[in-house]
Amino acid sequence: MELEGQIALVTGASRGIGKAIAQTLGARGATVVGTATTEAGAGSITDALHAQRSKGKGVRLDVRLAENIESVIADIEKTYGPVTILVNNAGITQDNLAMRMKEAEWDAVIDTNLKSVFQLSKAVLRGMIKARAGRIINITSVVGSTGNAGQINYAAAKAGIAGLTRSLAREIGSRGVTVNCVAPGFIDTDMTRVLPEAQRAALLPQIPLGRLGSPEEVAAVVGFLASPQAAYITGATLHVNGGMYMS
Repeated sequence: MELEGQIALVTGASRGIGKAIAQTLGARGATVVGTATTEAGAGSITDALHAQRSKGKGVRLDVRLAENIESVIADIEKTYGPVTILVNNAGITQDNLAMRMKEAEWDAVIDTNLKSVFQLSKAVLRGMIKARAGRIINITSVVGSTGNAGQINYAAAKAGIAGLTRSLAREIGSRGVTVNCVAPGFIDTDMTRVLPEAQRAALLPQIPLGRLGSPEEVAAVVGFLASPQAAYITGATLHVNGGMYMS
């Protein structure tokens, strides 16, 4: 229970990697507030946390809207106290070839995947700096390092998160707040299960470990970065991709 007393906010926590992260942090003692875009999704987060006897709840949040973020942060602070662990996990894809990509597809992905990281981080910084402690953990992607045809919006957002992370880490490191990235590769989630079998078969030879990762394997790395043992790591990107990308 090394995270006992910590207040964690995890965006996009109703399924997949986000759900695994919320449950991992909760199991380690943190009070977890997980966000979803619907009331049903928020309810499923609450149910999952209570089922494992963890503290916290799910809430509805549109991460693109600053006023929604401010309202959720204010409610967390009133109910539990200042956020001490922020996990920016919420994200979407709207894939298309560059010459066919609509401006709306670009904007939707950049606003949801990148701008929200700035807005949420800014919203919790005052409390973390005042406490001279905190963890901000941003979920990026292997695609942010390798690129991927048909995903210029997604790759740009994920690469931007890594740059934001390094810059913010330099700004607030002296205040005891760490900022890091976790970059998953291809993980066995709802999003990858819909890939055609031929595409999945072509993908596996690119992964030295020869398999997709699990959400729990990504969540374990997030749990480490949130822990006291990671106090001297900041500005880093930890790749969880089975060797698909090495740096």
